[in-house]
Amino acid sequence: MPDSRVAPQESRLDASLGTTQEHLGTSSLTDGHTLSKEPLSHALKLSSPAKVKDAQLNSPEEVLWTTRADGRVHLRIDPSCPQTPYTVHRMFYEALDKYGDLSALGFKRQGMWEHISYNQYYLLARKAAKGFLKLGLEWAHSVAILGFNSPEWFFSAVGTVFAGGIVTGIYTTSSPEACQYIAHDCRANIIVVDTQKQLEKILKIWKNLPHLKAVVIFQEPPLTKMTNVYTMEEFMDLGNEVTEEALDAIINAQQPNQCCVLVYTSGTTGNPKGVMLSQDNITWTAHYGSQAGDIQPAEVQQEVVVSYLPLSHIAAQIYDLWTGIQWGAQVCFAETDALKGSLVNTLREVEPTSHMGVPRVWEKIMERIQEVAAQSGFIRRKMLLWAMSVTLEQNLTCPSSDLKPFTTRLADYLVLAKVRQALGFAKCQKNFYGGAPMTAETQHFFLGLNIRLYAGYGLSETSGPHFMSSPYNYRLYSSGKVVPGCRVKLVNEDAEGIGEICLWGRTIFMGYLNMEDKTCEAIDADGWLHTGDSGHLDADGFLYITGRLKELIITAGGENVPPVPIEEAVKTELPIISNAVLIGDQRKFLSMLLTLKCTLDPDTSDPTDNLTEQAVEFCQRVGSKATTVSEVVGKKDEAVYQAIEEGIQRVNMNAAARPYHIQKWAILERDFSILGGELGPTMKLKRLTVLEKYKDIIDCFYQEQKK
Repeated sequence: MPDSRVAPQESRLDASLGTTQEHLGTSSLTDGHTLSKEPLSHALKLSSPAKVKDAQLNSPEEVLWTTRADGRVHLRIDPSCPQTPYTVHRMFYEALDKYGDLSALGFKRQGMWEHISYNQYYLLARKAAKGFLKLGLEWAHSVAILGFNSPEWFFSAVGTVFAGGIVTGIYTTSSPEACQYIAHDCRANIIVVDTQKQLEKILKIWKNLPHLKAVVIFQEPPLTKMTNVYTMEEFMDLGNEVTEEALDAIINAQQPNQCCVLVYTSGTTGNPKGVMLSQDNITWTAHYGSQAGDIQPAEVQQEVVVSYLPLSHIAAQIYDLWTGIQWGAQVCFAETDALKGSLVNTLREVEPTSHMGVPRVWEKIMERIQEVAAQSGFIRRKMLLWAMSVTLEQNLTCPSSDLKPFTTRLADYLVLAKVRQALGFAKCQKNFYGGAPMTAETQHFFLGLNIRLYAGYGLSETSGPHFMSSPYNYRLYSSGKVVPGCRVKLVNEDAEGIGEICLWGRTIFMGYLNMEDKTCEAIDADGWLHTGDSGHLDADGFLYITGRLKELIITAGGENVPPVPIEEAVKTELPIISNAVLIGDQRKFLSMLLTLKCTLDPDTSDPTDNLTEQAVEFCQRVGSKATTVSEVVGKKDEAVYQAIEEGIQRVNMNAAARPYHIQKWAILERDFSILGGELGPTMKLKRLTVLEKYKDIIDCFYQEQKK
């Protein structure tokens, strides 16, 4: 590509910087810094694709996996996915040409929304890259980021890759010990934190981290001045001592088959594993995985998304950060208390065109609507129920029809459009979920609001989505179709066509850092990833997940029982139930632990003792006056216990055979939570923790049998 195109770009970039210079100067991102015209023009000339050999794989590697941070792998390029591989820098550079003047990042300061353009974003990433180099970031070592979603998270991540490092996210809820394990394993040279609270975790463990050279804090200054602890402003100034030419030499040496991102699994079994993702994993998935979900390039329509899920999780990172750059999306950052209730306010202000949530987020939105509806007047409540009823029926019977009956259109106009507007979804065309199963109740609820929830399926090990649903690829309860260019096969299928899901393609990870045995368990000799998930494919290629192979319950009688369908059936039958966990591995019969739906503490997100409106309604319907969990469990409320027993018997009646019957159950005194340890950072159930934590209750189910 000739350099001649840089000249007109220069003047456009200069104009952009000139008009937003004063605005940016009010933000903490650039306080005391002048984003001058010279560095960007200079950087664009030096970084011109004419001088970057992104597409050339100058390495003889034929191996499909590695466990070394500085290793390279053979990319899975074949006729099904022949696209030329390219680096993260190339992806960003090409985005600049198309989207440079567009707003890239939106964030709130003193209650006002401010924006950073793609041109400015690129400059900030380069300054961060030079800052990391000055602090001693070594090739194939990590920058760990421990903080809530923010522009600083984004340009620190991109800057890390530009500088030849590896981005490693750490969950903000991690203990000092968990931070130490990850920072030591990934050989973090620098850790970026947002608050004093996170800084204190690192100060506590620094002596055990031989590779750690510096910490950068961005949301607030440290309480006391410390050696090798820098504010974001000090850090960005350090980059001025590194030349643009030095940075470009590092950028130009990068290859698409090198590691640039580490995603640590949540460690529900043993220590977390560091999933190594290559530059090709990131750029290919950001392009083709998102395309399968019908994400639009900004030339057609600039997507607007709200970033609030943990960026240390692959789903949020690929969707918010990398896909945003690929298509020129505007990413707006939620407040740090988003999951404690402020998310809806952000959604209303931003009005996203595309939104992603784990199932628990969608459930919380559903519960909030149900609470508001329960407190509404009789006529308003009846109107909502009528509108949702006719809309759900239409969406279930004619899911692909654009021709809606008059009553459905009237219901949408009079009622549902206003509900969607109140939620911030007035302009939202695509609503996604993934990371855990979603109940039929939740899916039906949102279909009743005329909101389709599109499922995706993938793992950290597939760089996020390997299957996607979209407005053009949708089937209720399925996880969509395989992303074009990727492959799937089922192994060890049973009589019903259910087998282990195995995946192949450009999404497949490089290997687990420093874990050869685990890598060999996951990737077979032909390069297929064995997911450990079971499922089946219908005649049209839609995937349906049935559970985890490791979670399959094998009773003492040798019966194989997948727990998820039974658990979902109980939650659907009994709307008072929040969590249901099936027990029975190597036991004579099945039992179940239950928790009740309760409100959350607005400050801590911990479950309270108060039942939700929906749970109170259930109690009233069955003849109970209980309004708290302790009233139900502590007093063994006869009406509620009888209703739950009858609901479980109805589930048993629909079971395939007697070994699938739930014979005993107990209600726990407290709902599951992240702080309680039963849920992971993305609110996924940690079964082994539940089995261990409630071992005494579980043992009681089976001890009584022996008497």
